[in-house]
Amino acid sequence: MSSRWPTQLVVGTVLIGLFVGIGLMSLVWTPHDAEALNVAARLAPPGTEGHLLGTDRLGRDVTTQIMVGARNSLVVAVVSTAAALVPGVFLGLVTAGSKRASREVLSRATDVALALPGILVALVLATAMGASNTTTMVAITAWFIPVMARVVIGPARQIMAREFVEAARASGRGKWYILIRHVLPNIGPVVIVQTSLLFASAILIEAALSYLGVGAQRPTTSWGMLFNESQAVVGEAPTLVLIPGVVMVLAVLGFNLLGDGLRAALDPRQTTKAVV
Repeated sequence: MSSRWPTQLVVGTVLIGLFVGIGLMSLVWTPHDAEALNVAARLAPPGTEGHLLGTDRLGRDVTTQIMVGARNSLVVAVVSTAAALVPGVFLGLVTAGSKRASREVLSRATDVALALPGILVALVLATAMGASNTTTMVAITAWFIPVMARVVIGPARQIMAREFVEAARASGRGKWYILIRHVLPNIGPVVIVQTSLLFASAILIEAALSYLGVGAQRPTTSWGMLFNESQAVVGEAPTLVLIPGVVMVLAVLGFNLLGDGLRAALDPRQTTKAVV
């Protein structure tokens, strides 16, 4: 396979395509109502007629729960990453283009923000705002902004040291013109790769917060919620933990492979991994 289309890029794209396809399909069709209860059929094993992946402790169809959970994860990942992208890149560019003293202050502020655990921030927000998907998205966005800024600062500083930027300064171009016209396009590959990796992180963080009870709440369905609800019956029906775990691993693996593939395709010389 050519270096332009690395294997990990192809595999990652296929896995993400399946993940997105399942999430979108749940908008128009699911095997059963996501909240339909059938206690008489509780803990049905995978392969039971009408329930491909079995049922949970309240008789809800697991296949439907997985599909709706994929949709929820997709929404949270897209909204959180998109909301963090512009302010994160902007903060990184401002920091890279500032004078030394200002750059040090902004860099240290970013480091302090990164030192705060994302889950701790979410727990504080849940206390103030209440447990919900909105709390999850706000917490993830607040965590991702300094992550994106930190990723942008280094490459942006490298670009600003190049000869063509010095030539632009010598010709009288202003700082913002240089940042937007010369720096931003050259750090585009870094931003694209990091965005893919943030999608993977968003899926994991959303699942963790839902598992802890500060994320999605019923009637919304989340993969992390499925882990939480299956704890009491894991001895009777271990597949209730195994199935969402495998699905989540494949979704996260897809985004990580996509990020690695994009890094290899967009900049084969780059070997340093982006911060997650």
